[in-house]
Amino acid sequence: VTYIMSISLLIIHLMLFCKEGNGRSQAASTSLYSVMEGRIYLPSRWSLFPVSCAASEESERDIYMRFMKCHKCYDLIPTSSKLVVFDTTLQVKKAFFALVANGVRAAPLWESKKQSFVGMLTITDFINILTRYYKSPMVQIYELEEHKIETWRELYLQETFKPLVHISPGASIFEAVHSLIKNKIHRLPVIDPVSGNALYILTHKRILKFLQLFVCEMPMPAFMKQTLEDLSVGTYDNIAFIHPHTPLITALSVFTLRRVSALPVVDHHGRVVDIYSKFDVINLAAEKTYNNLDLTVTQALRHRSQYFEGVMKCNKLETLDTIVDRIVKAEVHRLVVVDEDSRIVGIVSLSDILQALVLTPADRLRGRRSGRQRDRMR
Repeated sequence: VTYIMSISLLIIHLMLFCKEGNGRSQAASTSLYSVMEGRIYLPSRWSLFPVSCAASEESERDIYMRFMKCHKCYDLIPTSSKLVVFDTTLQVKKAFFALVANGVRAAPLWESKKQSFVGMLTITDFINILTRYYKSPMVQIYELEEHKIETWRELYLQETFKPLVHISPGASIFEAVHSLIKNKIHRLPVIDPVSGNALYILTHKRILKFLQLFVCEMPMPAFMKQTLEDLSVGTYDNIAFIHPHTPLITALSVFTLRRVSALPVVDHHGRVVDIYSKFDVINLAAEKTYNNLDLTVTQALRHRSQYFEGVMKCNKLETLDTIVDRIVKAEVHRLVVVDEDSRIVGIVSLSDILQALVLTPADRLRGRRSGRQRDRMR
């Protein structure tokens, strides 16, 4: 049903290792933070990232953007990792059970006829199937039981079909961040352009965690000490949320209509008491309880398979560096912004944070360059 492309991944690692050769060895033997001839060097696995010691505040503002432009997607790929791939002729139900069994949230789809990757199967597809075909606890979801992945794609994607968004291991991490946010996706397959093999799946979490490894060795931009409110980081209008008694099928419909990855659970006072994420939905496949979606969200959350520490929260007056540190350490995908009474105010997601750290400074830099070009033309 599934196969792990360990051999292909190992070959690519060896090829790139040999290609980089001495550069990698040099970087490995260099300390993470060293000062040489008045310049700070921040080495990756095999490349050095120079930043002037006398960098101005404007230069510091762009430091995370420049760091990501100087590192490749290959730098993010672990030495050993598991990648599950599905053939499009596989039954949908078996595919989702395989996701659960392998502990992964998504898998690239391989089409044998085209001999190429054509898409991704994610929990969002599972939710779309449930909301599209669910009728009542008395009616079995035939489409989930019998459909093949290719049949589902033909039915569901016939009007909304988009080519698979992917990236090369040689592309910069900045390009990966830009692609994730621009395309509003949460997973970006890394595909080798030569062999056509899928090597890894990049996520916001993996990128931010990689950046956090080097943050303490870089000059901190002034904006990191500003608050969420000052920087307008996060979503604060028209927040999607549900109540403890909300039927599960209604919650799934909100996921589909609002295109959000998590729904805060709010009591009648507006206080946040829990959160229901898309990842929680996979428990329906794990327990084979997807035929009864009339139960409430509270009832569904009692079946969480993983340890749950509670809703991770923050407030608008906390600084961005505090927020980044908390979200990376907690290994969550978002923080719920609340007021002093724990009432919901907004949501701060990983994409919001990467936008603030990387893309917003890049936009400002382009704006400054455009301004200088206009001045020269005058």
